[in-house]
Amino acid sequence: MEKYKRVVLKLSGEALAGGQGYGIDPDVIQSIASQIKEIVSLDVEVAVVVGGGNIWRGMAGSAQGMDRATADYMGMLATVMNALALQDSLENNEVETRVQTSIEMRQVAEPYIRRKAIRHLEKKRVVIFAAGTGNPYFSTDTTAALRAAEIEAEVILMAKNKVDGVYDADPSVDTNAKKYRELTYLDLLNDGLGVMDSTASTLCMDNNIPLLVFSIIDEGNIKKAVLGEDIGTVVRGKN
Repeated sequence: MEKYKRVVLKLSGEALAGGQGYGIDPDVIQSIASQIKEIVSLDVEVAVVVGGGNIWRGMAGSAQGMDRATADYMGMLATVMNALALQDSLENNEVETRVQTSIEMRQVAEPYIRRKAIRHLEKKRVVIFAAGTGNPYFSTDTTAALRAAEIEAEVILMAKNKVDGVYDADPSVDTNAKKYRELTYLDLLNDGLGVMDSTASTLCMDNNIPLLVFSIIDEGNIKKAVLGEDIGTVVRGKN
């Protein structure tokens, strides 16, 4: 029996790029869509928050001299492109899907309305939240925390494409890096572990929303995460 009934799946833009590092890898997005279909078939209500780092990073644009707010708005538009691509792949897999954006663009998606999003979930539609929070200076990690609180999700599933959990050092650089099985949000903040930014961590901690960090690379991991199997690293509000 599945452990969770309503989840927020956080996908980074880099996860959608796969090995190519930029853009959208059709094989990767198809794999993710198939895995989402798997958990929808278990009667799990699924909301997805997508990043845009595979197309544009607001922080990078700002570092190059661009106005930070402008750079962040461009990043929000990148998340919409990813959301539409994921919606297309899901619907090709016969999974009914809705995209809701924090910035209105009615020709391509619904505006974000909390009650409508919950109604879609209750009807077993996958809801993809795009365009971040609609505000500059806030990451898509913060969006995931905010939307999880708003729709009363039981967990945030943070799918990574380079690591399979939270480590005390970068495992691609330090072969002695230690993987944590369980942490608190205070651990993330105090140790600067960089899983999500401090705004997102604090929001999750204040609302007692658990976070599961795991690898998206291994097929079937989203289902394992939903079923509560021992994968990745769990981050909780308190011990």
